[in-house]
Amino acid sequence: MSNNYFKFKQFTIVQDGCAMKVGTDGCLLGGWFDCSKSKKILDIGCGSGLIAIMAAQRCDALVTGIEIDNNAAIQAEENVKNSPWSDRIRIENIDINKYSPCDLFDTIVSNPPYFSETLQSPDPSRAVARHNCSLPHRDLIDAAKRLLTTEGRLALILPADEARRFAMQAVAAGLHLRRRCDVATKPGTQPKRTLSEWSLTSGEAEIELLTLSADDGQRSEQYRRLTEEFYLH
Repeated sequence: MSNNYFKFKQFTIVQDGCAMKVGTDGCLLGGWFDCSKSKKILDIGCGSGLIAIMAAQRCDALVTGIEIDNNAAIQAEENVKNSPWSDRIRIENIDINKYSPCDLFDTIVSNPPYFSETLQSPDPSRAVARHNCSLPHRDLIDAAKRLLTTEGRLALILPADEARRFAMQAVAAGLHLRRRCDVATKPGTQPKRTLSEWSLTSGEAEIELLTLSADDGQRSEQYRRLTEEFYLH
């Protein structure tokens, strides 16, 4: 998935101007988060615009993507412009901490940078895209509390260990886990990723396990169903 573009069934993501390319994490989150009742969706750190465009394909909501990196924001705007849903998606080049919209969102989604204990890349754009110094968990939690409606949800994907760190901060800040999907590469292995949804209101949490590959090494039925409206093959 490291080419200058990635072609989906109904849209193409050009990514030569983005530090982080289309990957499994973004595709998983874009297909998994619940947007069935969404009217206004915010994608924090939208990068190339992948998840924002996936969201617009899945539902009729108005979608806003915000991106702190100027080059990535420009590329996201181009990808949105060339998609079938350009009339419902807006990209803004702004820091989430400075973002003050007129309306609240019922869904916030983010595939945030997550490396917190590794040496940063010398490439500033790649460092912003990969290391959570540009979007600490606390900033994401504060944004959710500030920008979500009462019944709204924050959805994100993180490595399993980072997800546990995020969960401790989220609970301490008053957020409630509503959905969690642990993602394993193949049957019998420990989950490498965690998809989760958080709300300002409490309720029973739905817990599930997603395995990417079946025993025969082919894409699992779960993974296929999640991405069949997007992947060409």
